[in-house]
Amino acid sequence: MIQWPKSNDALGTVNRGNPCESGLCTLCRADCKGKCETWMSALKGRKMLYPRDFGIITSGSANTCHVGASYNSLRIQGYNYGADGLSSGLTNDPDDCIFPNVGVSGEFGTKVKTKFRLPIMSGALGSTFVAAKYWESFATGAAIVGFPIVVGENVVGVDRKAEINNGKILKAPELDRRIDTFLRYYDGYGAIIVQLNVEDTRNGVAEYVIDKYGDKVIIELKWGQGAKDIGGEIQVENLDYALFLKKRGYVVDPDPTLPEVQQAFEHGSIKSFARHSRLGYTNLSSSDQVREDFMKSVEYLRGLGYQRISLKTGSYGMEALAMSIKYATDAELDLLTIDGSGGGTGMSPWNMMEAWGVPSIHLHAKAQEYAAILAAKGQKVVDIAFAGGLAREDHMFKALALGAPFTKLICMGRSVMIPGYLGSNIEGALHPDRKARVNGQWDELPPAVKEIGLSAEEIFAGYYDVQKKLGADEMKNVPYGAIAMFTLADKLSAGLQQLMAGARRFNLDEIQRVDLFSGNRETSEITGIPFITEIHDDTAKKILDCN
Repeated sequence: MIQWPKSNDALGTVNRGNPCESGLCTLCRADCKGKCETWMSALKGRKMLYPRDFGIITSGSANTCHVGASYNSLRIQGYNYGADGLSSGLTNDPDDCIFPNVGVSGEFGTKVKTKFRLPIMSGALGSTFVAAKYWESFATGAAIVGFPIVVGENVVGVDRKAEINNGKILKAPELDRRIDTFLRYYDGYGAIIVQLNVEDTRNGVAEYVIDKYGDKVIIELKWGQGAKDIGGEIQVENLDYALFLKKRGYVVDPDPTLPEVQQAFEHGSIKSFARHSRLGYTNLSSSDQVREDFMKSVEYLRGLGYQRISLKTGSYGMEALAMSIKYATDAELDLLTIDGSGGGTGMSPWNMMEAWGVPSIHLHAKAQEYAAILAAKGQKVVDIAFAGGLAREDHMFKALALGAPFTKLICMGRSVMIPGYLGSNIEGALHPDRKARVNGQWDELPPAVKEIGLSAEEIFAGYYDVQKKLGADEMKNVPYGAIAMFTLADKLSAGLQQLMAGARRFNLDEIQRVDLFSGNRETSEITGIPFITEIHDDTAKKILDCN
């Protein structure tokens, strides 16, 4: 088993818990006092692209032999000549071919295009309480940066203040809060996406959203996710709330209506209940039936007035992967998110997370292969987002290149939530009167933050960039978690620009699979990306043959 290092002396980072390939701890805590790379990047921004303590150090790569197939075993190609994709007005003069001139904005969609400033999107932030607590930071940050954010499943169903009558939502205050928070700062870049599962469909979420928000929202059908192969879960510690969820139609385990369960809860041997969602398509038995049902669902949503529709699928096998790409293409959907195993979760059975599904590198490699088959037949393949354990700028480049030319976005879950937690904790520590409102977890700033500064203006490298964008008067309304997210996004953007400049790709559409090579034979076999010494070997030998 690969063991990822807990610390990086060059960057001055350390993981509180056991790190995974993304660089995040296996268990990421909202109250964490630091200091993994993502945590530090939410404060220091692009400074985290470089080794620390310049002027008194030199640094050397800790890169070791690549073992097994993973994104870590893909390496990024660099070239020593050329410049592709320069924007209008720029030339191939060295003064123009600088990394700040690399374009990292783009768009996705079929008939209606959705623009983004950075090729990332959030994972689905649904009914887990951590998503609700920090939503103001998440959504405000996404809107300011300009990337899509997803309202996950069951938000209406778990809302005790929501009013639902026979599949018609009369009131949905939590869903409204989620959407309105994003729209407050939305400036034409990014999007708010609302996800549907079985219960959401029954509860009339799609109808409610289109009636109230129209084409401001993208609606998303959900087949699954990488963290689990059953429906979504949350955990509640209140018997009345468990009974409410049971009455609203959810599967609640253990069953809170049973007298023996209530007695066990009263005496403390049962301390919580798990609420589960239902599996989709249980009444279907063939891919043809799935296609027919899926197309009817899309047609129904278009009939409601939705101009933009997306699909989220999980780390099922190759049949389901092919179905998702083919059916989404046939239905002319705007986006397909493919989530591999190795990603994150708000609550999933742990051993299921560890043991089920197709790892991201395998799933994403086959997705590109299947999309290329459709493209070769002349079909306009659906735009794709890759998800599953991706957190850094090098992950972004690798995933975009691996899925090229079909991959438009990189879906990040936990990594774009960390700045929300961190900024909220800092805001609560600096302003105790706001602590409860922002769900701050700290009474005072930890040493890792004090080393950077003692005020928001000192702590967040992106503070004045946000102020320039929104104005000094508006800054009092911006949660610190959103400023932290902007700061992290600035680091990811600059890092991606640098990698693209080194590969001589000056806009996202220029990134190609030949910009990668495989660090071992197994990765090469799985991805179709040639081994290190084999890529461009033929052209190298032609040079040697020249007189």
